[in-house]
Formats: sequence, C-alpha cells, structure tokens
Amino acid sequence: MIKKISLGLIVILLVILGLAASKPDTFTVQRSATIKAPPEKIVAYLNDFHNWQAWSPWEKLDPKMQRTFEGPQSGKGAVYAWNGNDEVGQGRMEIIDNASPAKVGIKLEFIRPFASQNSSDFSLQPNGDGTQVNWSMSGPMPFVSKLMSVFVSMDKMIGKDFEKGLAQLKTVAEK
Repeated sequence: MIKKISLGLIVILLVILGLAASKPDTFTVQRSATIKAPPEKIVAYLNDFHNWQAWSPWEKLDPKMQRTFEGPQSGKGAVYAWNGNDEVGQGRMEIIDNASPAKVGIKLEFIRPFASQNSSDFSLQPNGDGTQVNWSMSGPMPFVSKLMSVFVSMDKMIGKDFEKGLAQLKTVAEK
C-alpha cells in the first residue's frame, strides 16, 4: 500500500515538473483602458514617479513603505525605489525609454520577495476624444516561476493589479 501511494506521488510530481518544463521561457501581461484625457495629461502621471502615488495599485498596500527617488524629476533616467511589507516587497524602477507622450518604457527590478528583472511599457494612442493606454510587463520565466505558473498564471496574478491601476489612472486623469 505504501509503495502504491509513493509511486502515485512520484507520478504526480513528475507530471507537475513536466508541465512546468513545457511552459514558455518568457511571460507577458497586458491590459488596456480608454481614458478621456489627452496623452500629454496622462503621461505626466506615468513619466514622473512622484505622481504614481495618485494611481498605482501598489502604493496604498503599505502606508509605511519607504520610497526614494533619484535622477531627474521625470523622464529618461528617473529612478524610483521602494521597500515595504510583504505585499509590496522591495524593488526599483528606472525610466529607460521616453517618447513622450506616446510611450514610457521602464526597467523593473524586484529584490524581494523574489528577485527578477522585467520590463514594463506604457503606450498611449489618441482614440477619438480620449487616449488608449496599454500597460504591459514582460520578462523571463525561470524554472521556479514556471513551476508556480502550473498552479497560478502570471496573467491572472498581475492582470488584476494592472486593471485596478488603469482604473485609478483613469479617475485621476479625467478630473
């Protein structure tokens, strides 16, 4: 009986490892929203990390979060670092691409709870009386991430935060 249970557990483990190994080497999460404001107004909230507190879905998760800013106030070279509780972790963002008001590209480094380096991009396209804002994040999927993705997809895990952030960005930009 113990041999059958052990064999069953080994088969389940091998199936999980096989599924993880079959996952792609990279991930991308993307969400979009139409905001009734010109791109120039919206990009001011994206291009200046000091303005992220008004709309970012992670800013209110830790009222005691430590924030530091380096480099220029906004645009290419602006840096924002944070260190907070387990919900927000620790990391750093740097604007590396700025084609204002059409695009803001960010190098995103997580230190804690899991070390990773990703890229995040905002693209803004005029659309009638508003602006179509696309927010994406992409990066490598090491084996540990592939293993986690067998149970929880990155899209579902991060996508809801992107949706919340875009809704909050819409609220502040449409005022």
